[in-house]
Amino acid sequence: MVRVVDEFRPNAILLSSGFDAHRRDPLGGMGVTEQAYGEITKRIVEAAQRHAAGRVLSLLEGGYDMEGLAASVDEHVRALA
Repeated sequence: MVRVVDEFRPNAILLSSGFDAHRRDPLGGMGVTEQAYGEITKRIVEAAQRHAAGRVLSLLEGGYDMEGLAASVDEHVRALA
């Protein structure tokens, strides 16, 4: 995904930040950890710094496991800061 951002070179990056792929989520059926969400966000922020003067807008979409959601959002926000 970052490669595509590097090729496109946007003026801003908008994120629809859903966390239902978290490993604890009962509906997602995926295995994403909160640390992975943080790392993904970090890479997006780095791309935004290269191409968009650091402009990132993240909109919380949610998830269905409250503990997994809270931990994922925490990692996401830390990476945005």
